[in-house]
Amino acid sequence: MHSHNFHTHLRHVAVAAHSPAQSLSDNSAQGLISEMVYSEDNPSVTQFILLPLLQQLGQQSRWQLWLTPQQKLSREWLLAAGLPLAKVMQTSQLDPLCTVDAMVKALQTGNYSVVIGWLPEELTDEEHMRLTIAAETGNAMGFIMRPTSNMTSGSRPRNGLKIHSSLYH
Repeated sequence: MHSHNFHTHLRHVAVAAHSPAQSLSDNSAQGLISEMVYSEDNPSVTQFILLPLLQQLGQQSRWQLWLTPQQKLSREWLLAAGLPLAKVMQTSQLDPLCTVDAMVKALQTGNYSVVIGWLPEELTDEEHMRLTIAAETGNAMGFIMRPTSNMTSGSRPRNGLKIHSSLYH
């Protein structure tokens, strides 16, 4: 994953009403889909947001699925990032047209705590709905990663970031 550093614009993030550690480790988190718009020039999201979340999800008995465009995750990077080698699966060189369908199928199985897919374009409302239903069915998290170069000026989040107040008290 050396080739992707992330600068983010979080979309559709819902945080469970109980503690995040509990929800991530005991499979009680409800499914959700989040879109992140990233810049390869800024590693802040991987270091401060996405990586800690993936590390916590790695404590579950379920797998993590990475549907990457052309990058190959290296064993060294996974170890250095603290991600469980035995629970990370990757499919590379997947056609972007197939990524949403692959994510839907993977999310709804319940076999994955998280499914991460890279898409060149913004999701349609129909694609977002399909992914949301699949994530809820499989009680999983789905992350859509999209480069900033494909952002249109009219792009905006469907919802704002929702954080439960108990995280601050």
